[in-house]
Amino acid sequence: MLTLAVDTSGLTASCAAVEDGKVVAEVSTKHGKTHSQKILPMIKTTLSMLDRDMKDVDLFAASIGPGSFTGLRIGVVTIKGLAYSLKKPAYGVPTLDALAYSMPDFNGIISPMLDARNNQVFTAFYQKLNGKMEKLGQDSGITIKEWIDKAGEFNKDIMILGDAADIHLPMLKEIFGNKIFCPQLAMTFPRASATALLAEEAFHSNNVITAYELEPFYLRKSQAERLKNSQKK
Repeated sequence: MLTLAVDTSGLTASCAAVEDGKVVAEVSTKHGKTHSQKILPMIKTTLSMLDRDMKDVDLFAASIGPGSFTGLRIGVVTIKGLAYSLKKPAYGVPTLDALAYSMPDFNGIISPMLDARNNQVFTAFYQKLNGKMEKLGQDSGITIKEWIDKAGEFNKDIMILGDAADIHLPMLKEIFGNKIFCPQLAMTFPRASATALLAEEAFHSNNVITAYELEPFYLRKSQAERLKNSQKK
């Protein structure tokens, strides 16, 4: 079984192919151009490295958010179009789930955090034991102060990752001391390989959807929508 996945939730664009539980190809870039210009060439490059064609893909998947409104739309629409045209199943993986999944087992709490600006983060909390991930509550868009209050309730070591981790790590170190951990920067951005692996697991659990049902997941309205609503008041 060949699964193709993309992640365009942030500044990094990523594409990966997974075959029967193994990552066989992955391409990521964070340099120039927009995701709309990069993602299709990346998909073609990924498949060409495997001497495979689009019609060989059994399952298409995309990271659905939270994250960049524009980036998420580009990734989801691309995957929807490919899955629909080829009459193949699709699956949407929450970005925070994929980030947490990419971490090794950790004797504590794993908390991906994506920068939502204005001292806010998109975040969730997880426990991972023997490769099995347990989500402790829903995804949320909260202030970093609210994150600190929630994290303190666990009274455990916490691994943070994502593009907001580097922003807030110095302050969190002052508050939590040696109970806060952060992986190397190479591990802190969403990877399409994690998205593909989670999608393949969903396929084997009969949880995939049709291309028509695939949609981005937003925790809040876009800046344009918020501005429009404020002007109406």
